[in-house]
Amino acid sequence: MADLLPSSIGTLIRDARKQRGLTQQELADVLGTSQSAVHRIESGGQNLSLEMINRIAGALDSPLIHAGPAGPTHLRIHGPVTLHGSIAVRSSKNAAVALLCASLINHGRTVLRGIAQIEEVNRILEVLTSIGVRATWSADKSELELVRPARLDLARMHAEAARRTRSIIMFLGPLLHSEDAFDLPYAGGCNLGARTVTPHLQALRHFGLTVRTTQGLYHAEVHPTPEADRRITLTERGDTVTENVLMAAAQFPGSTEIRNASSNYMVQDLCFFLAELGVRIEGIGTTTLTVHGLDRIEADVAFSPSEDPIEAMSLITAAIVTGSELTVQRAPIEFLDIELAILSEMGLDFTLSPEYRSDNGQTRLVDITVRPSVLHAAADKIHPMPFPGLNIDNLPFFAVIAAVAEGRTMIHDWVYENRAIHLVELNKLGADVQLLDPHRIVVTGPTRWRGQELICPQALRPAVCLLLAALAARGTSVLRDVYVINRGYEDLPNRLNALGARIDVFKD
Repeated sequence: MADLLPSSIGTLIRDARKQRGLTQQELADVLGTSQSAVHRIESGGQNLSLEMINRIAGALDSPLIHAGPAGPTHLRIHGPVTLHGSIAVRSSKNAAVALLCASLINHGRTVLRGIAQIEEVNRILEVLTSIGVRATWSADKSELELVRPARLDLARMHAEAARRTRSIIMFLGPLLHSEDAFDLPYAGGCNLGARTVTPHLQALRHFGLTVRTTQGLYHAEVHPTPEADRRITLTERGDTVTENVLMAAAQFPGSTEIRNASSNYMVQDLCFFLAELGVRIEGIGTTTLTVHGLDRIEADVAFSPSEDPIEAMSLITAAIVTGSELTVQRAPIEFLDIELAILSEMGLDFTLSPEYRSDNGQTRLVDITVRPSVLHAAADKIHPMPFPGLNIDNLPFFAVIAAVAEGRTMIHDWVYENRAIHLVELNKLGADVQLLDPHRIVVTGPTRWRGQELICPQALRPAVCLLLAALAARGTSVLRDVYVINRGYEDLPNRLNALGARIDVFKD
């Protein structure tokens, strides 16, 4: 830490504060100082003692700025490498957190099989266990058993863990039925811009929820509404808002029609899980869902979340950027069709195995073999759309792919105003990425990647993009502070090493 400039430390503090969802004034209140002092710290205008750094780290409970042996984890990537062999896609991170939240509505025993052991899951588990949920891993960590108490102890909620994940917002739907009033910490997660919770609050008002915000908390009150049937049109076709409404609707007798619902992979997994609990849902995989809820849910169930299409796309990108032949096994093809169609148009040589089913019995899987290819720029801009369009979380990987293709590719991220900015960091590894505005970049390839030392951006997918590009870079790259990658990927460096990568995990 001693070799970092005040401006670098200030940037880390600012990112950690935003990840916690705190204002400068709220951090100042915790530290017993002024908002202007916090502003000076974050802008690099104030030298900091080690004592003050550790005070701030404690206030933010952030691995980003802890000093000493318990500090952040870094990666040293030696390149270029050629990957080989095969690798199986692991279960979905986004489905995992939804299912963990949904376990709150079950008064029976919930067993989740093959759930991703990642930091995002750890944070939600910390919150669940702090309010009384019993969480037990099997000896081989292949199964997680969850049993909620008759009464949740929300006053003992682990606030620091809650603030480090945006998934905490998905406690609103599950808690509606059992609580008249409760508090939730502000949601954190990736620093991707101003993602409003307004669609959640608008939709959940149909179940009697009102929320006011103050001093880092959501104060929720529930006044049950009398109607037996509800018709809700979401103002935003978001994944988490759809999941929140599904979990609320599952606990209310009568029917709830949800229009403009997301039909994305994690939403479908949640629907399949709720069906196992006895909740009848019509329209799974479409944008109109009808939920026939139950007054009380008490069932002993075991469920396997499906494989993660975003991890599958990450591994496909690793093969492309390193010019490798690689087989990505257990890829959920329904949620990769558009991505593969675009890659085919760009010249990628790949083949698909016959389809087979995921362990949930629903999701269609294939094995994808990618071979070294000469790519050209996409004929049109690449942009995301709600499912069945190109997944918003897969869009950043096309920046890396476009960087190895011949020509200019425009990438338009109309959802997040910060993620395109993070992708400009690829320039430090030799790419030619031009930022047109907060939502659009132009990538010109091909690229001669070169090693560089970088600080990991506090956005999961752009951070992984830097790691993948570093695999192809000449020389040694260092990616510092990779906590955000561990939030969404399980043991990714060692899994890539098994394919021929050379990545060292280290701490200062």
